[in-house]
Amino acid sequence: GAQTVVDEFISSALQKWGERSSVVLLLPHGYEGQGPDHSSARIERYLQLCAENNMTVAQPSSPASYFHLLRWHIANPTRRPMIVFTPKSMLRLRAAASQLSDFTSGTFRPVIGDDKVANATRLIFCSGKIYHDLVAEREKLGEHSTAIVRVELLYPLPIDQMREEAAKHPNATLLWVQDEPANQGPWSHIALRTSEAHGGRAIDSRIFRLVSRRSTASPATGSHHLHEEEMKALLQEAFTR
Repeated sequence: GAQTVVDEFISSALQKWGERSSVVLLLPHGYEGQGPDHSSARIERYLQLCAENNMTVAQPSSPASYFHLLRWHIANPTRRPMIVFTPKSMLRLRAAASQLSDFTSGTFRPVIGDDKVANATRLIFCSGKIYHDLVAEREKLGEHSTAIVRVELLYPLPIDQMREEAAKHPNATLLWVQDEPANQGPWSHIALRTSEAHGGRAIDSRIFRLVSRRSTASPATGSHHLHEEEMKALLQEAFTR
C-alpha cells in the first residue's frame, strides 16, 4: 500500500535516483478517543525515515501556522517532500483558531515560544494538538510557573531555536510531553536528536524527561472512557513532575 510508496519513492528518491519532489502529504493524526485506527498516522515511522535533509515533517498547532508552513515549503528553493500531521478536532477547536492578521503577516515559525511566563520552573516542549490541552489545563490549575513551547517542525529538528527557548528558563525542568504512547510519536526522534552520545546536539546540560502514555502495542485504546482517564493522568503528570 502507501507504505511502499513512502519507503521507495517519497523518502529516498533523491538519494537513490537524484529525483526531487515537493509533494505534500496531509495525514490525520490526533488522540481524540476514536480508537486505535483513528488516532495515529505513525509519526514515529516517518521520523525514522528522516536523514540527509530528505524531507520535511511538521505538526502545526494552528491554521495560520499551517498556512505559513505551506508558503514556506513552496518558497523553499530546495525541493523535498513534506509530511504534515494534524487532528480533525482542531477544525472545531475555538482555542486553535487564528486571527486574520495571523495569515496576512508573519512567517512560518519552527518553534513558538511562550511569552506569558518568565523564569519558569517547568518548561514543556510539545508538538501539535496537545499544546491546547496543556494550555487549558494550566489555566484550570491557575499555574504560573510552567512555560509551554510548541515545536511545529519535527524534521529538520530546530535545535538552535529549542536551545534559545530553554535558555530563557535556565532553572526549569525540561519536559517533552506527547499524547502518544512512549514507544510511539516524536519522542524517540527527539531523544535521539538531542543526545550527544548518539551524535545529536544537546539542548544544554539538562536532559528531557518524558511525559506520555505508557508504551503499548496498539496506537490507542478502543475505550473512550479509558482514553479520558489516560488523558487526565497525562495532564496531571505534566504539571506535577
